[in-house]
Amino acid sequence: MTVLTELLNALHDDFVEVVDLTTPLSEQTPIIELPPERGQPWAFSREVISDYDDAGPTVYWNNIRLSEHTGTHFDAPVHWLSGKQSHDVSQVPPARLVGPAAVLDASEQAAHDPDFLLRRDHVEKWQAEHGDLPEDGWLLYRTGWDARQGDARQFLNDKHTPGVAPDCARWLAEETPLIGLGVETVGTDAGLAGEFEDRPYPCHWYLHGAGKYGLTQLRNLGQLPPTGAVLIASPLPIVHGSGSPARVLALVDRGSDR
Repeated sequence: MTVLTELLNALHDDFVEVVDLTTPLSEQTPIIELPPERGQPWAFSREVISDYDDAGPTVYWNNIRLSEHTGTHFDAPVHWLSGKQSHDVSQVPPARLVGPAAVLDASEQAAHDPDFLLRRDHVEKWQAEHGDLPEDGWLLYRTGWDARQGDARQFLNDKHTPGVAPDCARWLAEETPLIGLGVETVGTDAGLAGEFEDRPYPCHWYLHGAGKYGLTQLRNLGQLPPTGAVLIASPLPIVHGSGSPARVLALVDRGSDR
């Protein structure tokens, strides 16, 4: 029996669960708000082409409009100045779209402090309990923020959203074997990260400068174990794209639960 056959059997028998980490995309999906003088990303919108009507009696379909960074999305290195010479989303090696996931739960801290910043000692404490961060894997940073997705005002929270401290972001980017960071918030950085004095938007700057990736607006991280899940990120291969809306899934071994 091949490894892939074993995987298919495990999926069929519910020994492996597929957990959807993607927030449904609609006209109500929150998007990042930038200063008025900056360029603005488009919210999701659609226009019906036909709906089993005179324009197309047998077909329903739509034109859609949105930013590369609307909803659950993938950030490629060229998204930031520090990664300008790196690859776009169409050039991400396919093997790097599948990898192990480490889940760090800071939801209790974020519930008490919406501006909570993940620091290196938090990650090292997690490693002391669960082992090293996975090589060519993802750190999924759980803050409980996905519970706010239904209310754009609460989700954006006037820029008071949790993130990563600059020194921790640099360490994750430059000294760990990770390929990316996934978060539940509107962006990989804290809401107030543009005001950081030493390095504004450190996750974007350091991760993309190191050729690494970001995933945002994830949900259901609470359904994943701290280690052992496999993450699958599926962005559109947009040529010269800085990123793309993505479907993000996790494979979780439930056999040990039986």
